[in-house]
Amino acid sequence: MKNRSLGFVGGGRVARIILEGFRRKGFEFAEVVVSDVSEEALARIRGHYPGARTCLGDNKAPAACDLIFLALHPPACGAALDEIRGILRPEAVLISLAPKVTIVRLSERLGGFSRVVRMIPNAPSLVGAGYNPVAFSLTLEDRDRAAITGVLAALGECPEVPEKDLEAYAILAAMGPTYFWFQWEELERLGAGFGLSSEEVRKALAATVSGAAQAYFQSGLPAEEVMDLIPVKPLKDDEEDIRSKYRLRLNPLYDKIKP
Repeated sequence: MKNRSLGFVGGGRVARIILEGFRRKGFEFAEVVVSDVSEEALARIRGHYPGARTCLGDNKAPAACDLIFLALHPPACGAALDEIRGILRPEAVLISLAPKVTIVRLSERLGGFSRVVRMIPNAPSLVGAGYNPVAFSLTLEDRDRAAITGVLAALGECPEVPEKDLEAYAILAAMGPTYFWFQWEELERLGAGFGLSSEEVRKALAATVSGAAQAYFQSGLPAEEVMDLIPVKPLKDDEEDIRSKYRLRLNPLYDKIKP
C-alpha cells in the first residue's frame, strides 16, 4: 500500500469510517487525498488524519489517485462523475459506495472507464469488523480483484456478490446497525440506573449481543426455538408492532434504492 495513493471523492462519514479502518490496521499509503464541498467535513478529516491532503470543491485531485472511493449519495454522483471523467488514470480503480448507481451507469458516465467496483459499506469497518459486499466490473482481471480484496480486507469481510443483490445488502448490512444501536444505548442507561458501572454494562451487553447472534445463526435451531429459549419476554406485547414497522419502513426504502 505504501506505493499507492488513495483518493476519496466525498469526505463525510463513510470516508472517515474507511480511513479509520485502514489506520487501525496500520495501512499506509503514498498519499491520501480527500475532496468535499464542506470545509467542516474536511476539517474533521484533517483533525483525525493529519497526513491527508484535503481539497475543497475539487474532485479532480483525488480522482488522480491509484485507488479512488466515490463516497457520495446517489443524487450527488452524476455531477462528480462528470467532473472526474478523463482524470482517472488507465490503471486506477474506482470503488463506488453508492447504492442504485450500477457499474454500467458508472462506466458510461466516466466515458467508458471500466475499472469499476461497487461496494456497500458497513460502519463496523471502523473497527475492522464490517460486512462490505462487493461487485466487480467484468473487465477487472483476477489479479486486480485479488489486490483490491486484499486492501478491503482491512475493513472486515468483503464477499463478492452479484451486483443485483447490493441494494438488499444496503438494507440489511449498511443500515443494519441503526436498527439496534439505539436499543443498546437505552439498555446502557438502564444498566447504569440499576447501579452497574459503565464498564460492567458494556461488557455484559457486548457479550450478550455477540452470544445472541451466535445462538440465532449458529445453533442449528429454528428461529422460533431459539426465541423460545428465554421464557420471560418483557417486550413480547410490542413485538408485532416492531415487526410491522420493519416491513412498513424497509420495503419502500428497498424499492426506492433499487436501480
